[in-house]
Amino acid sequence: MRAPEPVSLDELIADCADMPPRLTTHEDLSRLIPRAAAPWAVNDTCLEAVQDLEDFYV
Repeated sequence: MRAPEPVSLDELIADCADMPPRLTTHEDLSRLIPRAAAPWAVNDTCLEAVQDLEDFYV
């Protein structure tokens, strides 16, 4: 890949064509499947973090 930010569609296509095959083949899809998030609950720490936010939205 040449530039982190392509400035034209041609550069973007060329950058995508330069991607290594291991990033474009999906032989093992199990690693791409998202895992279930751990359950959570609101606790005092969460409440303290957002307690004064209404001051910003009034």
